[in-house]
Amino acid sequence: MAVMDRSVSSRIIAQHIESVTHNSMSARTIRRRLQQSGLSARRPLLGLPLTQIHRSLHRQWCEERRMWVAEWNEVVFTDESRICLQHHVGRIRVWKHRGERMLNSCVMHRHTGPAPGIMVWGGIGYHSRTPLVRIAGALNSQSYISDVLEPVVLPYVQGLATAIFQQDNAPHVARIVQRFFVNHQIELLPWPARSPDLSPIENMWPMVAQ
Repeated sequence: MAVMDRSVSSRIIAQHIESVTHNSMSARTIRRRLQQSGLSARRPLLGLPLTQIHRSLHRQWCEERRMWVAEWNEVVFTDESRICLQHHVGRIRVWKHRGERMLNSCVMHRHTGPAPGIMVWGGIGYHSRTPLVRIAGALNSQSYISDVLEPVVLPYVQGLATAIFQQDNAPHVARIVQRFFVNHQIELLPWPARSPDLSPIENMWPMVAQ
């Protein structure tokens, strides 16, 4: 069952076994047996739901660039990310005796509201990277131009011999943003919807957060 349905709980498996064999088995025993066979409970990898149209556009995008070699050296991948400034407690366990529930060494302190963090924007190329830009408030099309494109992207791209600029689709598809790239003759890399997995900068954000 655990192989056919990776999200099934050990309790459900125990209940199923009992209904079939009429022999009771604890969820702890189920987990131990699964661990012995190499299966351990871990948090799932999060992914975006893709329709058939999304998959088709992703495949087409890759097919059109499957012969690229040197061209990838010219691409500047960019993205923005929110970096949490507080360690995530998660499912941490502590060892304690009975009656030590309120002991300070057994308490994990955390904010009850949204965790404090900062929004940053950055870009990476094959040989260089842009400065890291701290975004104050929401990043709309106007602030994208005034805070990122004009002071950072334009001088960075002008300092490269050739550059193909990549950006995600929101809020960067506004006409005023597209007009900025046309006016400054900056080549854009077409970007299919729901495709963060295609950008290598996604692998950089965990390192920046650390």
